[in-house]
Amino acid sequence: MTAAAIPMRVLIVDDEPPIHRFLRTALTSQGFDTLEADTGEAALQAIAKNRVDVVVLDLGLPDMDGMRVLARIRESDATLPVVVLSSRAGEAGKVAALDAGADDYVTKPFGMEELLARLRAALRHRLQTEGEKPIFKSGDLTIDLVRRIVTSRGQDVKLSPKEYDLLRLLAAHAGKVLTHKFILGEIWGTETDVQYLRIYIRALRQKIEAEPERPLHILTEQGVGYRLRAPD
Repeated sequence: MTAAAIPMRVLIVDDEPPIHRFLRTALTSQGFDTLEADTGEAALQAIAKNRVDVVVLDLGLPDMDGMRVLARIRESDATLPVVVLSSRAGEAGKVAALDAGADDYVTKPFGMEELLARLRAALRHRLQTEGEKPIFKSGDLTIDLVRRIVTSRGQDVKLSPKEYDLLRLLAAHAGKVLTHKFILGEIWGTETDVQYLRIYIRALRQKIEAEPERPLHILTEQGVGYRLRAPD
């Protein structure tokens, strides 16, 4: 990942401190953010309270079996990518985890390159499940939704996490007008003043538009909201 990428957040669920340390170091070096939990209940609380893009889940947890954690994740979120990382190498266990909704299954000991590849595959699958293409392209604007890299006119664009969330929301509904109320609810979760949204739109235009005062990508629907130009 480059400095222009908004880090993907990985929740590491494992009760072995050495695994936590290894994964934290390895994933951070690859540009990921990490959250950590050493019990199933802590994992579920972390998912409920934080933005989590993908879960790495051990099955041998002290308070509940990882299969139960997986089932509860699927009850609340059908598409959150979950990659099981377990010492249980039997075929029956792998099949059971995949049938229960895991996106992939990696056995310990494991290679970091293999785990990274499987994480990227799980993230791509989620985008496809939600109807998004891994790459959004409209004119000279490109958004890599897996690696969270934005480029404009061939140059990397550095966005804050909130700016990226706003741009991704617009991209998910490209070609459609999104009202101020809808955007505020989706990004901030509360009825924030519309002027606050205008400040972020202005900042985005400064970064992705060739002429911010005459935008070609983020278009204003006067008094209603905003629309991102449809993809090519």
